[in-house]
Amino acid sequence: MTLRVYYEDTDLAGIVYYANYLKFIERGRTEYVREIGLDQTKLKADQGIVFAVRRVEADYLAPAKFDDVLDVVTTLERASGARLVMRQVVERGGAVLFEALVTLVALSETGAPARLPAEIRQALS
Repeated sequence: MTLRVYYEDTDLAGIVYYANYLKFIERGRTEYVREIGLDQTKLKADQGIVFAVRRVEADYLAPAKFDDVLDVVTTLERASGARLVMRQVVERGGAVLFEALVTLVALSETGAPARLPAEIRQALS
Protein backbone atom coordinates (compact mmCIF):
# COMPACT_ATOMS: atom_id res chain seq x y z
CA MET A 1 0.00 0.00 0.00
CA THR A 2 1.35 3.43 -0.91
CA LEU A 3 0.66 6.57 1.10
CA ARG A 4 1.91 10.13 1.33
CA VAL A 5 2.99 11.84 4.55
CA TYR A 6 0.79 14.83 5.29
CA TYR A 7 1.53 17.75 7.57
CA GLU A 8 -0.90 16.32 10.14
CA ASP A 9 1.28 13.17 10.35
CA THR A 10 4.33 15.09 11.54
CA ASP A 11 5.50 16.51 14.84
CA LEU A 12 7.16 19.81 15.72
CA ALA A 13 10.45 18.56 14.24
CA GLY A 14 8.74 17.92 10.90
CA ILE A 15 9.11 14.14 11.05
CA VAL A 16 6.38 11.53 11.25
CA TYR A 17 5.14 11.24 14.84
CA TYR A 18 5.97 7.76 16.10
CA ALA A 19 2.36 6.71 16.83
CA ASN A 20 1.35 7.44 13.25
CA TYR A 21 3.39 4.48 12.02
CA LEU A 22 0.90 2.30 13.90
CA LYS A 23 -1.90 3.97 11.93
CA PHE A 24 -0.02 3.40 8.68
CA ILE A 25 0.44 -0.31 9.36
CA GLU A 26 -3.18 -0.67 10.47
CA ARG A 27 -4.22 0.60 7.06
CA GLY A 28 -1.73 -1.80 5.49
CA ARG A 29 -3.25 -4.79 7.32
CA THR A 30 -6.75 -3.73 6.31
CA GLU A 31 -5.73 -3.55 2.66
CA TYR A 32 -3.90 -6.88 2.93
CA VAL A 33 -6.97 -8.78 4.16
CA ARG A 34 -9.14 -7.00 1.59
CA GLU A 35 -6.75 -8.06 -1.21
CA ILE A 36 -6.94 -11.72 -0.19
CA GLY A 37 -10.74 -11.51 -0.37
CA LEU A 38 -11.59 -11.32 3.33
CA ASP A 39 -14.54 -9.05 4.12
CA GLN A 40 -14.16 -8.13 7.80
CA THR A 41 -17.62 -6.56 8.00
CA LYS A 42 -19.20 -9.75 6.65
CA LEU A 43 -17.06 -11.88 8.97
CA LYS A 44 -18.37 -9.95 11.96
CA ALA A 45 -22.00 -9.97 10.77
CA ASP A 46 -22.08 -13.65 9.73
CA GLN A 47 -19.80 -15.30 12.28
CA GLY A 48 -19.34 -12.73 15.04
CA ILE A 49 -15.55 -12.73 14.63
CA VAL A 50 -13.32 -9.67 14.79
CA PHE A 51 -9.55 -9.23 14.89
CA ALA A 52 -7.70 -7.44 17.68
CA VAL A 53 -4.04 -6.54 18.06
CA ARG A 54 -2.49 -8.60 20.86
CA ARG A 55 1.14 -7.53 20.52
CA VAL A 56 3.31 -5.16 18.50
CA GLU A 57 7.10 -5.30 18.35
CA ALA A 58 8.25 -2.15 16.57
CA ASP A 59 11.58 -0.75 15.41
CA TYR A 60 11.92 2.85 14.28
CA LEU A 61 14.96 2.88 11.99
CA ALA A 62 14.88 6.23 10.15
CA PRO A 63 12.50 9.20 10.04
CA ALA A 64 9.92 9.89 7.38
CA LYS A 65 9.16 13.53 6.64
CA PHE A 66 6.41 15.70 5.27
CA ASP A 67 5.47 14.87 1.65
CA ASP A 68 7.41 11.59 1.57
CA VAL A 69 5.79 8.77 -0.38
CA LEU A 70 5.85 5.59 1.69
CA ASP A 71 5.10 1.97 0.96
CA VAL A 72 3.61 -0.28 3.63
CA VAL A 73 4.49 -3.90 2.92
CA THR A 74 2.54 -6.56 4.83
CA THR A 75 3.36 -10.26 4.86
CA LEU A 76 1.91 -13.11 6.84
CA GLU A 77 4.57 -14.77 8.99
CA ARG A 78 2.36 -17.49 10.46
CA ALA A 79 -1.24 -18.39 11.26
CA SER A 80 -2.63 -20.73 13.87
CA GLY A 81 -6.10 -21.55 15.16
CA ALA A 82 -6.97 -18.10 16.47
CA ARG A 83 -3.81 -16.10 15.84
CA LEU A 84 -2.08 -14.33 12.96
CA VAL A 85 1.44 -12.93 13.03
CA MET A 86 2.23 -10.33 10.38
CA ARG A 87 5.48 -8.60 9.49
CA GLN A 88 5.01 -5.03 8.33
CA VAL A 89 7.60 -2.70 6.87
CA VAL A 90 7.31 0.98 6.02
CA GLU A 91 9.71 1.94 3.24
CA ARG A 92 10.68 5.07 1.34
CA GLY A 93 12.24 4.33 -2.03
CA GLY A 94 13.19 0.84 -0.88
CA ALA A 95 14.87 2.05 2.34
CA VAL A 96 13.27 0.56 5.46
CA LEU A 97 12.19 3.26 7.93
CA PHE A 98 10.04 1.22 10.30
CA GLU A 99 9.30 -2.44 10.84
CA ALA A 100 6.93 -4.27 13.11
CA LEU A 101 5.87 -7.77 14.01
CA VAL A 102 2.15 -7.67 14.82
CA THR A 103 0.22 -10.46 16.53
CA LEU A 104 -3.53 -10.46 15.90
CA VAL A 105 -6.10 -12.64 17.59
CA ALA A 106 -9.56 -13.60 16.43
CA LEU A 107 -12.23 -12.79 19.00
CA SER A 108 -15.91 -13.48 19.37
CA GLU A 109 -18.25 -10.58 20.02
CA THR A 110 -17.95 -11.34 23.76
CA GLY A 111 -14.17 -10.93 23.57
CA ALA A 112 -13.35 -14.63 23.92
CA PRO A 113 -10.77 -16.22 21.59
CA ALA A 114 -12.38 -17.60 18.42
CA ARG A 115 -11.00 -20.17 16.04
CA LEU A 116 -10.43 -18.83 12.53
CA PRO A 117 -12.92 -20.34 10.09
CA ALA A 118 -11.49 -22.79 7.56
CA GLU A 119 -12.12 -20.44 4.61
CA ILE A 120 -10.03 -17.74 6.27
CA ARG A 121 -7.18 -20.14 7.02
CA GLN A 122 -7.36 -21.27 3.38
CA ALA A 123 -7.30 -17.68 2.07
CA LEU A 124 -4.24 -16.97 4.20
CA SER A 125 -2.32 -20.04 3.08
